[in-house]
Amino acid sequence: MAVSPEEKAKRVRRLFAEIAPRYDLLNRLLSFGADQGWRRRAVRLALERHPRRLLDLATGTGDLALLLKEAAPWAEVVGADFAPPMLELARKKAWERGLEVRFLEADALALPFPEAAFDAITIAFGFRNFADYGKALQELHRVLAPGGRLVVLEFPPPPKGAFGLVYRLYFQRLLPLLGGLISGSFRAYRYLPESVEAFPPPEALKALMEGAGFGVRYELLTFGVAAIHVGDKA
Repeated sequence: MAVSPEEKAKRVRRLFAEIAPRYDLLNRLLSFGADQGWRRRAVRLALERHPRRLLDLATGTGDLALLLKEAAPWAEVVGADFAPPMLELARKKAWERGLEVRFLEADALALPFPEAAFDAITIAFGFRNFADYGKALQELHRVLAPGGRLVVLEFPPPPKGAFGLVYRLYFQRLLPLLGGLISGSFRAYRYLPESVEAFPPPEALKALMEGAGFGVRYELLTFGVAAIHVGDKA
């Protein structure tokens, strides 16, 4: 039975609230540390046009927002998420590292920002959790200034071929077990492979972004395990 956008949003918010304390550790373990390199690549792409106002949406515990601030200390960086426990951890990390980043609760489908509020927007591993991709892209386009850039780092469905078969076995069987044991939430790490399998492949996401008004290109990372889509607003 199909889940309504409202139910999906509630489910995802509960799941990420449950795993917040172990979220960073699990990201490192479950990607074998590759997620850090992927984020650094997203930062470089986001900063290519030297933006002064940046939004990191679905910021989680703030990893990407803090990397943006470290790389662009002149810029105003805002991190937004709909899971308060994640935001509390993000604020703590910013304070410990002496970085001035504003973290706030926000819904991607109804962002609390005026039109053209940001020069660049990043989303790392959170886009697939949005309840309505088209509506989210419309909101992102609205709050992005003309000439601004959207960078989406995400897990596409596992690639084809022998590597894809091995990766799918790991992602569907081993990852939920490891994640559940470490976090204490087996259902959260059953949701992860389910959400990835249901996510649009790179070409389809490119088409969705183009339909929202972005000029789009993308690149595959680590044999297609992750993908970065870059959308520029005319």
